[in-house]
Amino acid sequence: MKLSKRLLLIVFYSCFFCIKILAQNFEDIKRYKVSFALATGNNEKLIALRSFSANNQKYLLLVNPETLDTKVDLASNYTTSSLQFQNVLAIFKNTAYIKSIEAAAAKDLQLQNAGIDHAIPNEKGITLTIDLCPSHKALDRIIFQSVFDEFKKTEQPAPLAVSVSGKWMLKHPDDLNWLKSLVEKKELNITWVNHTYNHEVNKLPLAENFLLAPGTNLDIEVLENEKLMLKNGLTPSVFFRFPGLVSDKAIVEKIEAYGLIPVGSDAWLAKGQQPNAGSIVLIHGNGNEEIGVKDFIQLLKTKQADVKNKQWLLFDLRQGLEKEFE
Repeated sequence: MKLSKRLLLIVFYSCFFCIKILAQNFEDIKRYKVSFALATGNNEKLIALRSFSANNQKYLLLVNPETLDTKVDLASNYTTSSLQFQNVLAIFKNTAYIKSIEAAAAKDLQLQNAGIDHAIPNEKGITLTIDLCPSHKALDRIIFQSVFDEFKKTEQPAPLAVSVSGKWMLKHPDDLNWLKSLVEKKELNITWVNHTYNHEVNKLPLAENFLLAPGTNLDIEVLENEKLMLKNGLTPSVFFRFPGLVSDKAIVEKIEAYGLIPVGSDAWLAKGQQPNAGSIVLIHGNGNEEIGVKDFIQLLKTKQADVKNKQWLLFDLRQGLEKEFE
């Protein structure tokens, strides 16, 4: 009997510790770096994207190459074999992860909207992406509440992607905690997308603007934003959205070398672009795009009957790409 109790306690504390890792705010992150490796453990074969230390423990940011799900876990739980990015591309070439990277690279010549811009063809519904660029204005909470209200009977938690910038997180801790509470209550399932740390914008032409501005430090824009996400209890996904949707071939290749998949949009509502079946819809939820928010609320109203009959759904960005490249 005593042995059984002891085993139960061991199992309980092991599970508790795993849950704690998933929800942990990593305050003291050190030696955060790009570190590709094959990570094998817990009957899984994953790709390690980053390694870092916190609280005298070594951690890995891992991705499942089939499902595109990411997680943070103790490095000691895995047997690792270091890889170069080119090795990752070759070894996992038949997975949804690498096929998504290659599909995004195929559009890298565009100055605007490079990357994946249409997640699930021939499906009735959309993938919703909400960008949180730096802003002094409060979060447009009505977007998130409207999604929950419309889909709570058909899809709960409702899936959506939030592209978050570092300066927005620093300026709006209460709004960020509110979003996290919706996830904790299983009202929404949020995929957290890297939208750079600074999200700089200037008055120069697009070819010299946003991340293409002279002097841009990509390690700061990408890695420091990931660190800030981890400090706030967010698990970075493998997705990246270019500020202003502006990029060139060279910078797309550099972003992909971080192991990230650029995500564009074929339906930026504020620009009058109408969503089609499988569209990746873009709206800004940072208080600076009133017309986009209004258009989205109106879109939800026009689709109410279809939502109720499950003829118009929200698709998870990860599952959409997994399905497209299966």
